[in-house]
Amino acid sequence: MRVFVTGATGFVGSAVVQELLRAGHQVLGLARSDASAQALTDAGADVHRGSIEDLHSLTSGAAQADGVIHTAFIHDFSKFLENCEKDRLAIGTLGAALKGTKKPLIVTSGTALVNTGRLATENDLPDPQGQNPRVASELAVANLAEQGVRVSLVRLPPSVHGEDDHGFVPMIIALAREKGESAYPGDGENLWPAVNRFDAARLFVLALEKGAKNAIYHANAEEGVPFRKIAELIGRHLNLPVVSKNGQDLAAHFGWFTHFASLNNPTSSQITRDILAWKPVHQDLLTDIDTAGYFK
Repeated sequence: MRVFVTGATGFVGSAVVQELLRAGHQVLGLARSDASAQALTDAGADVHRGSIEDLHSLTSGAAQADGVIHTAFIHDFSKFLENCEKDRLAIGTLGAALKGTKKPLIVTSGTALVNTGRLATENDLPDPQGQNPRVASELAVANLAEQGVRVSLVRLPPSVHGEDDHGFVPMIIALAREKGESAYPGDGENLWPAVNRFDAARLFVLALEKGAKNAIYHANAEEGVPFRKIAELIGRHLNLPVVSKNGQDLAAHFGWFTHFASLNNPTSSQITRDILAWKPVHQDLLTDIDTAGYFK
């Protein structure tokens, strides 16, 4: 297949590009800068200039492909609501370009949207009235499915980890360095599901090849890692005290990240594994934090 990939030079997207090429597919990667274009060329992919804010570029990219994987998201949390709206518009645009075809569209979401307090499964849907504005992205996918678009969701866990990670774990490490202590909320037993980025990338490729319609897949290798264990490992590497925080002290330490640090999001991926024969093979979260260069 010739696959159009948004976010093709991102942490997850670049791994998806590698997995697609390894599986024998051709890749057309969205690039908004010369540096991104060069990275795609070096990887062996074709370049399509544009961005997720340039809806015309999304339409023309999708028109050139046999399928689309949408991994792009603008990770500026100071404009989270605005960026969720841009994601919703991008999903709608990609879906409109594929409407009336049997070409698959794979859209990225997050397991945190189905933060049920129990073990979440692929059958759980987010509360449409929920507080997380990214719920709109899943609703956009459901709307496309109703229009007959062959669209599916891949939900990523809070930690997609590995070498060169610039997501949540590096943020926690940076906060520990800044505050002089490694903190966790309450008893620290709140659970973060996790996956190595190359295991996640493999799942995107399997989902594309399966071409399922209106399927939901969970890309987590671990059902839940206690946040306290993450904090303890960070404290050991930085030689900092490991402390529990509550209330105002918790908010003072984590700031805007408090919501994410407090997530209790145990998540199953058993249905995904059964349907796609997906078998994660890479290191777990704590091993990656310990050995994959997080403390350079």
